[in-house]
Amino acid sequence: MTRPASASLSPVPRTATAEVHDVIKQRILDGHYRAHEYVREASIARELAVSRTPVREALRELVSEGWLEAIPHHGARVVAWTEKDAREVFELRLVLEPMAVRLAGGRIDAERLARLEALAGRMEALVERVEADPAVRNEIAFLNHDFHRLLVEASDNLRLASVLESVVRTSVIRRNFGNYDLDNLRRSMRHHREILEAIHAGSPEWAEHVMRAHLLAAQALHVRPPEPGGDQTPDH
Repeated sequence: MTRPASASLSPVPRTATAEVHDVIKQRILDGHYRAHEYVREASIARELAVSRTPVREALRELVSEGWLEAIPHHGARVVAWTEKDAREVFELRLVLEPMAVRLAGGRIDAERLARLEALAGRMEALVERVEADPAVRNEIAFLNHDFHRLLVEASDNLRLASVLESVVRTSVIRRNFGNYDLDNLRRSMRHHREILEAIHAGSPEWAEHVMRAHLLAAQALHVRPPEPGGDQTPDH
């Protein structure tokens, strides 16, 4: 469908609240703000040269999205990532992401597939530098997020992509590859390549099964299995 001519004349200007929101969220993702660290309204307003109103609104939005939590009489602080969070995220991803990849396998275009190939190659090269330069793990984590996001977007299912974006961005970015040794990282990269091979081969079901194996391997590194016969009471 052709967009109305007026829609392409100029981009919609971003509000101060949106700008502040994105800065704070990116700092959380980068690890600039740590778990349980307070994000101070006055400090942010002074640093970004804005009034306190857009900062207050941005903090409120980040609380509603789950990035921050409001502590009465103290302010907003970064939410800590718990094992319960990881367990819930993987429960969702194991259902939804293989489905998204199966859909993507039948709908992906050549341009997006080429971008996925490029991302896979960049991550593979970085993995071989991990032992000499552990800091590249963070770059791998961001590229990995982009890889998964592009795959999900290729499903051409906006609702599915929206749900998974909110889930994947926390599990893939906030939890970096600190739990992965070199063998784990190389296996993860092989999974990426096999997913792309399955798509090239025209087998969405193959791609779906590889994504499920990929997520199960990640889950094993991030979530402790329940003890046999143990108490299944959720974490608090």
